[in-house]
Amino acid sequence: MKRWEKRDLSARRYLYFWADGIYIRPRMEHDKQCILVIIGADQWGRKELLAIDDGYRESAQSWRELLLELKRRGLTMAPELATGDGALGFWKALREAYGKTREQRCWLHKTGNVLNKLPKSLQSKAKTHLQDIWMAETRDQAEKAFDFFLKAYGAKYDKAAVCLEKDRQVLLTFYDSPAEHWKHLRTTNPIESTFATVRLRTTKTKGCLSRATALTMVFKLCQPAAKKWRRLDGSHRLNEIIDGVKFKDGEKLIERAA
Repeated sequence: MKRWEKRDLSARRYLYFWADGIYIRPRMEHDKQCILVIIGADQWGRKELLAIDDGYRESAQSWRELLLELKRRGLTMAPELATGDGALGFWKALREAYGKTREQRCWLHKTGNVLNKLPKSLQSKAKTHLQDIWMAETRDQAEKAFDFFLKAYGAKYDKAAVCLEKDRQVLLTFYDSPAEHWKHLRTTNPIESTFATVRLRTTKTKGCLSRATALTMVFKLCQPAAKKWRRLDGSHRLNEIIDGVKFKDGEKLIERAA
């Protein structure tokens, strides 16, 4: 793991980041441990575990140290887009380290946060209305579905409406990316799906764990999981992004001659 943490990244280019903080409870510790994780997609569409570290909750300082370490080892080019939940620490650190990176809030986390502010009797129906937003074919249709949700639930359940509305723009960032990439960018699923197994293993392990051994174990569990990660659909589009091609509603914008 120490060798992996010091590997040279200067020859690599990553177009997308997924970031999340995963909480586990080491057996020898009283408090939960926050494992900060970043997965990247390179210019060929291959997903790779980029960074993993033990942070203090999900503070800006912890994320800042992790991102600056990536830059120190040669990852100086900012990713085009990063997907994460609403943890303010990551976004603050990202703007400082990679100021040009566009922000995409995770729809998986946002859906859960909104539904938690609604009565259980309404959650199934509300979830369908939320899906109408991120499954819309165009940003304009998504905006209309967004407005419908706010009108339908805002009067009685203002906390749910405010929770959704406050991240409106960064929830719809993916519409300016190739349509083939949308399903990859809307959530932090690459991290969530991997760490579902990690949590299960760390919970059932009997001999674990100090914070240091917990981190090492998580790293070792991620290695075989990474071999099963799928390459991004529409990987050929990544070269267009590198060349500066712009996208609207998932389609390439064609510049008209003057």
